[in-house]
Amino acid sequence: MAVSLLSRALGLLSVSSQTAALSQAVHRTGLLCWRAVLSPHFQMCPAQLTLFCRGFLTSASRCATDPRWKLRTKYTITPLRMKKTGGRDHTGRIRVHGIGGGHKQRYRMIDFQRLRYESGKEQVPFEEKVIQVRYDPCRSADIALVAGGQRKRWIIATENMQEGDVIKTSGHIGRMAVLAKEGDAHPVGALPVGTLINNLEVVPGKGAQYIRAAGTCGVLLRKVNGTAIIQLPSKRQVQVLETCVATVGRVSNIDHNKRILGKAGRSRWLGIRPSSGKWHRKGGWAGRKIRPLPPMMSYVNLPPVTATT
Repeated sequence: MAVSLLSRALGLLSVSSQTAALSQAVHRTGLLCWRAVLSPHFQMCPAQLTLFCRGFLTSASRCATDPRWKLRTKYTITPLRMKKTGGRDHTGRIRVHGIGGGHKQRYRMIDFQRLRYESGKEQVPFEEKVIQVRYDPCRSADIALVAGGQRKRWIIATENMQEGDVIKTSGHIGRMAVLAKEGDAHPVGALPVGTLINNLEVVPGKGAQYIRAAGTCGVLLRKVNGTAIIQLPSKRQVQVLETCVATVGRVSNIDHNKRILGKAGRSRWLGIRPSSGKWHRKGGWAGRKIRPLPPMMSYVNLPPVTATT
């Protein structure tokens, strides 16, 4: 019995060695064929050629959540496709809960820098005509398509903006305050005190960063030594340079906070997932608190005040 088992094991070893030798021969033949097909001047060792063929035959590896609509360098008014993240970051782990599903959306690039001159027409006020005012799935406010000169662009629409309106954009600060109408964009130093504004810049030329949500507006409180004090919708005050550009009026879709979803399914259409049904005890964060307003935030690098004798 032992002799028969030993002979069977030796037979299996001989068959496996023959199979391995045959596979190695086929592999070498295949590599030589690939070398001949790719190029007559393609001189590469079999190991390097194996790595090259492996990368050539398999699909290229890339991030599954690569937001290509964010990587564009050229502006376009064409709606761009978006890939949903489901609240996950580039590693695939959930970073924000309650996000997932929803209707497909297209992203429209918004030009938050209203004072963007065309080439050859610098420092000249220009006018644009409103072509379309429409709903945008990526933000709470409505957006408007405006055209002027040789370009078109999307901007945040104001409360009473309609198709056919002509809006003006200027970067000039005169001795007298301008009488701007809703939708016009001027530096805050050129507007009269008490004007309602939106889409406020905090750094000149960087683009609007404040007061962009639906139905919001800020108030120009006062002007001090080349700066302007703005009250935000949160009642907080910020100090910016008078050359920062802002749009006159309120942001559109003022009834956004009064909407009623009506059913759970509409939340799923919007990409909002239900929260966990687990009961959580409310801590000290719950309840009303009366706190003083935070100090004024300044975006102006003023020189320090030194005492003079």
